[in-house]
Amino acid sequence: MTLSRGWSIFLLVVGIWAWVIWPRFAVAIWDDPRAWSAGVSGQGSPTGFFWVHALIIIVSLALATATGVLGIRGVRRSRANPRELISNHADLP
Repeated sequence: MTLSRGWSIFLLVVGIWAWVIWPRFAVAIWDDPRAWSAGVSGQGSPTGFFWVHALIIIVSLALATATGVLGIRGVRRSRANPRELISNHADLP
């Protein structure tokens, strides 16, 4: 499968955007009193609220990384062999 340069750039931007947004969300969860059994940020043990959101953040960052890597690979490939991308689609109507 070959990604177009436009879609590759889109995937790269989505990956970067997620890496900008999700760490800020992690800070917000850390500071939320519902995340801690003592009701104060960083005090007591983490609650279910904390662990559920931590899992969501981890999975989202993993998907963002995979999306960004696909975007980088697509952009690099389109720069390296622009004629190959055209010739791969020569059989299309």
